[in-house]
Amino acid sequence: MNITRKLRAFFHMPLHAKCVWLSGVGTRCKTAWFYRWFFGSMGNCCRIGRPLLLTNPQYMHLGDNVFIRPGARLEAIRPFSHRVPELRIGNNVNLEQNVHIICQSKIYIGDKVSITGNCAVVDTAHPFLGNAAGEKMGDKIQDEDSFIEIGEGAFIGYGSVILPNVRIGRYAVVGALTVVDKDVPDFGIVCGNPARLLRIYRAETSE
Repeated sequence: MNITRKLRAFFHMPLHAKCVWLSGVGTRCKTAWFYRWFFGSMGNCCRIGRPLLLTNPQYMHLGDNVFIRPGARLEAIRPFSHRVPELRIGNNVNLEQNVHIICQSKIYIGDKVSITGNCAVVDTAHPFLGNAAGEKMGDKIQDEDSFIEIGEGAFIGYGSVILPNVRIGRYAVVGALTVVDKDVPDFGIVCGNPARLLRIYRAETSE
């Protein structure tokens, strides 16, 4: 009966809605039958839509119901053999269009996190001190352990940049175009470049 109801609803959709629905089905199928085999682990009902780049997905672990929209660039890099990257994304997480994640050490993204479009989450850097004249800075990677932790339910606004060695608390809100270079407390609201704490709201009352 449930399938019949869904089919009836599908045939009553306008054409553009049918195309969107079918595209979603295709994304689910490609994720389950193709991308799943390349990741370190992947939960149920994940969707990965046309990533721009996937580097070393064997070091990436996805929970259940992770939705990665098209244009994402996910990189687990190993410029140094003694350091193994670990990118973990929890349950019910959405990464919107063109999100860029580079993981050299450890990046943990908690359950129910939303990372909106054109954000960057990067746990390493290109060193500029000690470079010889003529060297290309972009070819060198900082040889240091680092981390990024994004707590459960956090919301990362459009175009924000999360820099190495920061913890973003549970249900924190990062405003659009914010550069986060220090820790954000639970339920904190930050914005600006660099990030500035505006307030801590009370989740129980949404105040």
